[in-house]
Amino acid sequence: MRLATFTTTAGADRPRAGVVSGERVHPFPPGLTMRDLVERGLEEVRQLAGEALTTGGHPLADVRLLAPLAPASVRDFVAFEEHVQGIRQAVTGVAGVPDAWYDGPTFYFTNPHAILGPEEPVPFPAACAARDLELEVAVVVATAGRSLSVEQARDHVFGYTIMNDWSARDLQGREMQVGLGPAKGKDFATTLGPWIVTADELEPHRDEDGFLRLWCTVSVNGAEIGRDLLSNMGWTFEALIAYASRDSRVEAGDVLGSGTVGNGGCLGELWGRRGTQDPPPLAPGDVVTLTVEGIGAISNVVAVAEPAPDLPAARLRDPALARKAASS
Repeated sequence: MRLATFTTTAGADRPRAGVVSGERVHPFPPGLTMRDLVERGLEEVRQLAGEALTTGGHPLADVRLLAPLAPASVRDFVAFEEHVQGIRQAVTGVAGVPDAWYDGPTFYFTNPHAILGPEEPVPFPAACAARDLELEVAVVVATAGRSLSVEQARDHVFGYTIMNDWSARDLQGREMQVGLGPAKGKDFATTLGPWIVTADELEPHRDEDGFLRLWCTVSVNGAEIGRDLLSNMGWTFEALIAYASRDSRVEAGDVLGSGTVGNGGCLGELWGRRGTQDPPPLAPGDVVTLTVEGIGAISNVVAVAEPAPDLPAARLRDPALARKAASS
């Protein structure tokens, strides 16, 4: 099944969840969000979809597709070794892959409140000059779990969607010198869409090691800049879920990004390999399109947000003197 969230082109109605069949989307009962559907589970969703498909539905050309769901949380991994090689060189100036990368699928949390859908403009920070895209596939978690094994995690996969982890590389490179993960270099926008493809639909694409063999491509203004196989991941999606749940918890509706595919899945990787910003950073008005075999395609236009208010510089003081003064 392909499950979408949409409004009519006029945009006067409230968002609806629906099942896509051919070139039409058939709505589920009013009030049911995609998160509700995920929490109900695939079996109940199949029953609801069967009922929805008996209605006339709407032509896809007459609706506006939104981000398929409001995630409970968003974790983004770095599961492609080739991407790590290039992007580390671009952001930190250090070549190679850190030894720790091989120990487990590292991730960071990004902003679930800055989710965009297909065709929405991407508001890059006004202070950013090195605007970048990231071609990823994300898995949607079906049910809650804690410290899952990889085998158990197979039952926690609801489906998959395309993800663009937009990146302000100049902001990211500066803030990561502090020793934490990215913050303002990442949290302004993440695109999901165009819909969620349920897990069963992609099972025929699994290779002998359990990876999804899907071609992933990215283009800017119609010119392809990157192409890779999703099966070049270092870990399966089930392993990502298991690791995310280790000594912690995943919830229904969590979104876990694969990390950026290699071979040009983002501009930064190419900059790191070539030693120059070639291709150039994204510019306002550029159209970025991500396409993943078996899922679909999403496009967004690059935009620039209004300048944010200034912040004061850090207050510098001698902590020992301050404590002494406060205790006297």
